[in-house]
Amino acid sequence: MKLVSNFGPSFDAPTSHEYRIWMLKEEVKDVQSMMKEHQKAWKRYGCTIMLDGWSDGKTRCLINFLVNSPQSTWFLKSVDASTSIKNGDFLYGYLDDVIHEIREENVVQVISDSASNCKNAGAKLMERKQKVWWTPCAAHCIDLMLEDISKIAWFDDTLKRARISKYLYKHQWVLTLMRKYTNNSEILCPAVIRFATSFLTLQSLQKQKENLVTLFTSQEWSESTYAKSHEAKLAKHHVLHDRKFWGRASFCIKGVLLLVCVLREVHSEERPPMGFIYELMDAAKEKIASNLNKVEKKYMLIWRKIDRRWDDRLHQPLHAVGYYLNPKFQYEDNFSNTNVRNGLFACMDMMLGKGKEREEADV
Repeated sequence: MKLVSNFGPSFDAPTSHEYRIWMLKEEVKDVQSMMKEHQKAWKRYGCTIMLDGWSDGKTRCLINFLVNSPQSTWFLKSVDASTSIKNGDFLYGYLDDVIHEIREENVVQVISDSASNCKNAGAKLMERKQKVWWTPCAAHCIDLMLEDISKIAWFDDTLKRARISKYLYKHQWVLTLMRKYTNNSEILCPAVIRFATSFLTLQSLQKQKENLVTLFTSQEWSESTYAKSHEAKLAKHHVLHDRKFWGRASFCIKGVLLLVCVLREVHSEERPPMGFIYELMDAAKEKIASNLNKVEKKYMLIWRKIDRRWDDRLHQPLHAVGYYLNPKFQYEDNFSNTNVRNGLFACMDMMLGKGKEREEADV
């Protein structure tokens, strides 16, 4: 806009014909040129196909296909899967077309969420494609772990009481007063991942406990019309008199927050998570046990919820290989164990077959 204004009133904007013909063709050439650089990286390093499902404004179920490599992530295409999203066979068909377009020898793995249709398509993929892995999305699996943990009676009751945060944000006057007493700190913590939000909000409530006590005992609050509603009295009770809530909130945070930290790590783009997820999950479980004073009765219930998703879906041979090949961990004590070695051998068997190359790898 600045360039246009600098040019002056004599500037003539391109016509619709120019936009649609030569300018569009130039843009297409630029995009195709960029894609060639990505294709070189796919061939040299291998690549990951990622599926991202979403619903648009017309409630159509769309699937984005993206290709990730050291060159960065490339948007390949989007398909309308409204009539076939629940069908694993149709989903496999879409995947097969994309793999054929990229060339099978360039594809290392396919990542999708761990819903049953994706799991079925992934199983079929690994049956029919000799060297392509299906891996469930780590962020989605960890979110499911948090969902499972949130259903434990102790956690469920605590999170329900923590809904006082929703009351604080429901009325503008109450929200303004809360921000005054919390020095403009927010309590609701929106997160990209659904169930992480509940636990992060619970942590914020705990951090602001003293400020919330001051708010609900202030003259401003007691003289306001908002203080007279049932919802307001319940929120005040939880903050001032519900010791069980605050004790349980502390327990929930100690038992889950480290898992939320792992979720943040795998969801970020600061570093590729494949070489770290194995160690991150193992370390998180140990720290959860330590936070709960190594009392088996307290931490084992959380561990079982984590292990159920980890063993069933998230723990993949590629994660073990990523850990094994990560130089950051190779010189640590207890670096290799049976699970890591089994994962390494499974990958070698699949990627190298049973010929001479496989035998040389053993040596």
